[in-house]
Amino acid sequence: MRSVRWGIVGCGDVTEVKSGPALQQATSSELVAVMRRTGELAKDYAQRHGVPRWHDSAEALIGDPDVDAIYVATPPSSHKLYTLLAAQAGKPVYVEKPMALNHGECQLMIQACQQAGVPLFVAYYRRSLARFLKIKELIDTGAIGKVRFVTVTLSLPSVHLDLRTGTLPWRVRPQIAGGGLFVDLASHQLDFLDYVLGPIRDVRGLAANQAGLYPAEDIVTGTFRFESGVQGTGTWCFTAPNSCDRTEIVGSEGRITYSTYDSEPVILATAKGRQEFRISYPPHVQQPLIQTVVDALTGKGTCPSTGESAARTSRVMDQMLSGT
Repeated sequence: MRSVRWGIVGCGDVTEVKSGPALQQATSSELVAVMRRTGELAKDYAQRHGVPRWHDSAEALIGDPDVDAIYVATPPSSHKLYTLLAAQAGKPVYVEKPMALNHGECQLMIQACQQAGVPLFVAYYRRSLARFLKIKELIDTGAIGKVRFVTVTLSLPSVHLDLRTGTLPWRVRPQIAGGGLFVDLASHQLDFLDYVLGPIRDVRGLAANQAGLYPAEDIVTGTFRFESGVQGTGTWCFTAPNSCDRTEIVGSEGRITYSTYDSEPVILATAKGRQEFRISYPPHVQQPLIQTVVDALTGKGTCPSTGESAARTSRVMDQMLSGT
């Protein structure tokens, strides 16, 4: 491809700022069509974002001859279906995270795209954000020596979700999300650790629903070991009294501390002292990763987030949730 003409399946909230404008602003990229099952909402999105066409069925958008590549931005329960349809149409796919409801579905998506000869990318965009690339640089250059272990803590109070409407948010409905907020939020954390420390080999976990506010788990604890020998622990609790977002990577000569979901500085602490790196997020946080997707499709580069790498993260989460 000399340029990429995108179509979005499911132009909901995530596409308003994070990704939709990024498809329009990336070099050699344009957004030419969008789809929602409610046609009026698709039309409204298209008009507000200056998109030429809209559809009210995924099949129509995927079959649109002017669409080169498909961005699947629906909840996880339909990721597999739309990825398989795009593969059948011979069109590359960029799918939201988590990649699917479970690792088994991820494998089917990978196989379908491989058989069709089309690339499959996943929206783990922290792999391309400057803030997180700085963390990778510090590790790769030996700023903390040999990495020994990592600890992840993410807690939120239950008021983080509005549960008063009578309809549960899809992110805590396992049949739609694949789990609860653990699947939605821990996926970014675990995927980034896969990127900077390599694949996780061994996993153990415990999951429970302590507060009974919704069907999904609201607490998960896990231990894991990377292929490199680095060990890790994590706690994710979504009925805590306050919020905590902290990951610490400890090496033989220092430690890196950072948060995944806010703009607190990345902190490097070694025998030489303490350094802070304040790196802001771009206006459209998916744009750096989307640019790598476009570059891969136009033969100008590679994308760090593929179906294969994203499937590893789904496997780790599946094992933590199942307690195996």
